[in-house]
Amino acid sequence: MKITKVETIWFQAVPDAEWRKQNPHSRQALPNNLWVQIHTDDGLVGLGETYYLPRAVAAVIHDVLAPLLIGRDPLDIENHWNNMFSLVNFCGYAGSEMRAISAVDIALWDIVGQHTGQPIYNLLGGRNRDRVPIYNTCISSGKYDDLEAWCDGRAGELAESLLRQGIKAMKLWPFDQFGPTLSGPTKLREPYVVWGARTAAGILGHSIDNEDLKRGVAIVEDIRRAVGGKMSIAIEGHARWNLPSATRIAQALEPYDIYWLEEIMPPDNVDAYVRLKSATKIPICQSERVFTRFNFRPWLEKGALDIVMPDFSWGGGITEGRKICTLADTYFLPVTSHDTIGPVALWAAAHLMLHIPNALIMETVRGYVDGWYDDVVTDRIPISEGQLSLPAKPGLGTRLRDDFKSKTNARVEITTEADLRRW
Repeated sequence: MKITKVETIWFQAVPDAEWRKQNPHSRQALPNNLWVQIHTDDGLVGLGETYYLPRAVAAVIHDVLAPLLIGRDPLDIENHWNNMFSLVNFCGYAGSEMRAISAVDIALWDIVGQHTGQPIYNLLGGRNRDRVPIYNTCISSGKYDDLEAWCDGRAGELAESLLRQGIKAMKLWPFDQFGPTLSGPTKLREPYVVWGARTAAGILGHSIDNEDLKRGVAIVEDIRRAVGGKMSIAIEGHARWNLPSATRIAQALEPYDIYWLEEIMPPDNVDAYVRLKSATKIPICQSERVFTRFNFRPWLEKGALDIVMPDFSWGGGITEGRKICTLADTYFLPVTSHDTIGPVALWAAAHLMLHIPNALIMETVRGYVDGWYDDVVTDRIPISEGQLSLPAKPGLGTRLRDDFKSKTNARVEITTEADLRRW
């Protein structure tokens, strides 16, 4: 079996009114995603996905990775990963290069599963569980106004709604609103809109006053008043605060039994997190902006975290993701998967999370799963009573919808062996 062509799909942004006509279930997040399909001479098509800067990622895939793949056996996944990583690492690998590798790697695992007639989790060595608990990241999408709910004083009602669906954990970011934004020096508190929505990105905040601290904590208090200890509450920091501010936030949250504090500072200084961890009882989670096992290693060696949260569609795919999970398990630490990305990334993460022994919980967005994900793939991932499972289908277990590439703003690029001969 040989790889015959590599295909990428992404979507050009369109005016919001036009987008709403085509995609009534979601905000215009799709232009951030990229899908890759790897075709073989046996007629198999492997599917992968990544997120952010799709034009740049597509260029990496076609200009750099496709020549390493076309004409070769897709079953040699470990060799493909080493080849791709070694080439891009020659000039520095993090960013679009690693996202490209991740999407390609997921597609290769999908091919192997289809070829052998086995789900990916069996190829990895089988399951340690048949289902994984999920938590809901409280973003608004489709019929769910989860972000507005907790921002507008209805956090307790939101927690009750999630519990009715069997979801017993939620994540929110109550302190972002008090940090400086990207709107410039005269508008530091003004929200900045990217891709049709307020971005969570912002410059580093160097102080948070007592009133803002109380207002952030009040959102968590509302949840505890409404549902008591029935709901686990994770706090996302989006890397918005310096060490003293992060410490103040953590200590203010300690009475509320917080599930974890995630990336409250940028992940660029492991030693700062060692100091934060020594100053709070709240478990520290480091997440998707740490790529590959090489970058997770110092976090584990220095005891800077309690929970490991890789994004398998950003940080190395299934091949590298399994190694990160094994590294975490060596330190007796649990893994939770990051996913506010897309449906293919969620399916891929689920295979790993069913397989690894140290899976804790999986991230989902109910408005995505019960919304725009249906516009992309043929199958909805099974979720029931707050637990995610997978059918015993070969490969990933899903594929792109037949009409997916027919949208007017779709951008499809294909590299074949004939294209390589012209180089």
